[in-house]
Amino acid sequence: MTQVVTRFAPSPTGYLHIGGARTALFNWLYARGRGGKFLLRIEDTDRARSTPEATDAILKGLDWLGLDHDGDVISQFDRADRHAEVARQLLADGKAYKCFSTQEEIEAFREAARAEGRSTLFQSPWRDADPASHPDAPYVIRLKTPQDGETVITDEVQGTVTIRNDQLDDMILLRSDGTPVYMLAVVVDDYDMGVTHVIRGDDHLNNAARQMGIYTAMGWPLPVYAHIPLIHGEDGKKLSKRHGALGADEYQKLGYPAAGVRNYLARLGWSHGDDEFFTDDQAKEWFDLDGIGRSPARFDFKKLENLCGQHIAIADDAALLQEIEAYLAATGSAPLSETQRDGLFRAMYCLKERAKTFPELLEKAEFVLTSRPIEPDEKTAKALDAVSRGILSALTPQLQNASWTRDDLEAATNRFCEEQGTKFGKLAAPLRAALAGRAVTPSVFDMMLVLGRDETVARLSQAAESSA
Repeated sequence: MTQVVTRFAPSPTGYLHIGGARTALFNWLYARGRGGKFLLRIEDTDRARSTPEATDAILKGLDWLGLDHDGDVISQFDRADRHAEVARQLLADGKAYKCFSTQEEIEAFREAARAEGRSTLFQSPWRDADPASHPDAPYVIRLKTPQDGETVITDEVQGTVTIRNDQLDDMILLRSDGTPVYMLAVVVDDYDMGVTHVIRGDDHLNNAARQMGIYTAMGWPLPVYAHIPLIHGEDGKKLSKRHGALGADEYQKLGYPAAGVRNYLARLGWSHGDDEFFTDDQAKEWFDLDGIGRSPARFDFKKLENLCGQHIAIADDAALLQEIEAYLAATGSAPLSETQRDGLFRAMYCLKERAKTFPELLEKAEFVLTSRPIEPDEKTAKALDAVSRGILSALTPQLQNASWTRDDLEAATNRFCEEQGTKFGKLAAPLRAALAGRAVTPSVFDMMLVLGRDETVARLSQAAESSA
């Protein structure tokens, strides 16, 4: 069996679109699950629109998503000489020809065809011309496309797609200035890179028929094609700016964990039974082309958040902390101090549950990220009335003398409630106000355990005294 080689080949004209990220993911999963190679090629032949900043954004997006590639990043522009060499080889082999038709002549042909009600597909008069009749003038090199029969695309997603050859023109391979066209460059690069599977958006399906002509003319084996449907918004329309976040970097800045985004994107248009939540290892094992549907997938932020929450819950604490720090850096937020970092790591066990994004997790973590004096927000401050402050003042010595375990802290608090003739529910809000200054927190006992005896007692004492 030939080693599987896939590739992701974005154009550096903007950020890494979330649709492109999914294409990269599908290629990565297919290769990684089969011990193959996943290659990266930057299709930067459009020099006017390609920018180094866009290339950098693509690389950063792939890096954040954890989609590692094999070997060096290939620049399509740097390979222009090789592309031109193939065009000249096809010319020498009689599989291509020099066309001297000017733009004006081509347009005149089309106008006449329209007037006569026939196909406007350009038919060059130079296709079978005697080289002796060639003028000393600029020319393009065109591929000799078969004029009868059919081109059959056997696609792993779209099925069998048949296109009549008389619907295909003689594609330009080399422009009159000697530069190769994109369609030629793609085929030559894929062949030279050893790409066995071309997995890309179905907006490239029509390109496949024309690109197959180059493979056939060169006598090269065809890759396996899999053209995947595009992603639509929840309204069923093609995903665009109106649907919200588009670039991979935006999802990082919104605080979604990369593992959750990978899981969601894999599930967006591909399925493995009824499985919704899965790990990278499971995705690599399960992913196959026959699981990709033909219909456009709809992006659903609620499903994304639900999966992200599940991935946060099972994440390794140290890895999660590292990703949160990367999120803070990406959003331009202040970095964590060593004290905050240590506290956040110790608190992770009681923060991960039910947090769907890093902003939600960090909101719950405020109790360990802040320092005295604790300033309760407006809503929480109402829980610290005179009665509550008195209760906290009485409770503090009881906790100070307790063993600092969850069981003993709960027992001491319950004993205190019985003595006071009250229920713990009446005590929870003042405790949250004193320990965190806000209502969204882990349990009060988890906060006490994370903060430790001295800090807990200090915060309770401050709350009892500050408004006395």
